[in-house]
Amino acid sequence: MEYKGIEYLRRKLAGKRSRVILRYKYYEMKNSVKDFGIATPPDLKNWKSVLGWCGKAVDSMSDRLVFREFAEDNFEINEIFQMNNQDIFFDSAIMSALIASCCFVYISEDEEGYPRLQVIDAGNATGIIDPITGMLTEGYAVLKEDKYGNPVTEAYFIAGKTAYYEKDQKPYDIKNKAIYPLLVPIVYRPDPVRPFGHSRISRACMDIMGSALRTLKRSEISAEFYSFPQKYVVGTSQDAEPMEKWKATMSSLIEITKDEEGDKPTLGQFTQLSMSPHIEQLRMFASLFAGETGLTLDDLGFSTENPSTAEAIKASHENLRLSARKAQRTFGTGFLNVGYLAACVRDSYPYLRKQFYLTKPKWEPVFEADAAALSSYGDGAIKINQAIPGYFGKESLRDLTGIEPSM
Repeated sequence: MEYKGIEYLRRKLAGKRSRVILRYKYYEMKNSVKDFGIATPPDLKNWKSVLGWCGKAVDSMSDRLVFREFAEDNFEINEIFQMNNQDIFFDSAIMSALIASCCFVYISEDEEGYPRLQVIDAGNATGIIDPITGMLTEGYAVLKEDKYGNPVTEAYFIAGKTAYYEKDQKPYDIKNKAIYPLLVPIVYRPDPVRPFGHSRISRACMDIMGSALRTLKRSEISAEFYSFPQKYVVGTSQDAEPMEKWKATMSSLIEITKDEEGDKPTLGQFTQLSMSPHIEQLRMFASLFAGETGLTLDDLGFSTENPSTAEAIKASHENLRLSARKAQRTFGTGFLNVGYLAACVRDSYPYLRKQFYLTKPKWEPVFEADAAALSSYGDGAIKINQAIPGYFGKESLRDLTGIEPSM
């Protein structure tokens, strides 16, 4: 096979890295927003607002994607994940893939030859993906950086070999028995045009966030005028001492005397500003963001009538449920590819991918069942088993309810 080479993959990663960093900034609420400079006083030009909607869009999905195990595990790959701190591993891989559209799992050997699994974000790894198998034909990853972000340890992956490049040292290779590179992509919502998937933080999410943050900033500025409405004095004498503005604003009683000719100034107050336009505009952007991500206004901090049952909550999050089920299918395939290559490393044997066709990934239900749902599931299982004896068993009910049967 003709390979592109490490230099090509370095350039490819450099071209994508900025977009990955941008999405992580939105997730961590460190993103910058363009200020139009129309309603912002010069003293507040550099003041920034923050909103956690993008983080909520990612967390609301990742928190519901709980990987359970592999069924029909003929090659004992569940043990590999259990030995690699699987609770943190799965959560880290899922969250990273949702933020940046994909992440990568780097497989290596420990001192005893047992496979180690490490999640690498999309800003530090890339490769050439095979659209048929979903695996890489060659890959590149930055394993270690210095404090300035420059690569210190790099790895280049091809079938049967991983080449390591350490700064100021001679490159070296480590061979393995796998027939694919030991760098596996975990992809969220791939398609033929974008085989490395789509980010949960879409362009629409970032645009809506920018508009919402500008609205929040304008509301903060308007709140100052809302708290202390502007007042005015007309007709003061030119010989009168200047009035201290802050004292005049905060005083409960102000005395203004007449001049020598008996004239007196006229006091007035401008109409008090209302915060309603800003609240309504922010609510509009929240509705747009909720529609884009499958959330509800309650998820984004705008209280509405709270649903009382698990079924009502599930119905209000139907789009989120469908997206989560889609993510389970694609992530499950990626994790199975990781287990397959890790088994090749553990056993020092070049297994074929098709030998793992019986192994199926199992996930916990996207929405947990409450007492009412459990009752309806039980009634339904009894009626179905009466019509078709043995149709519902312990495993199928666990998949439906997420409750492990008692031994």
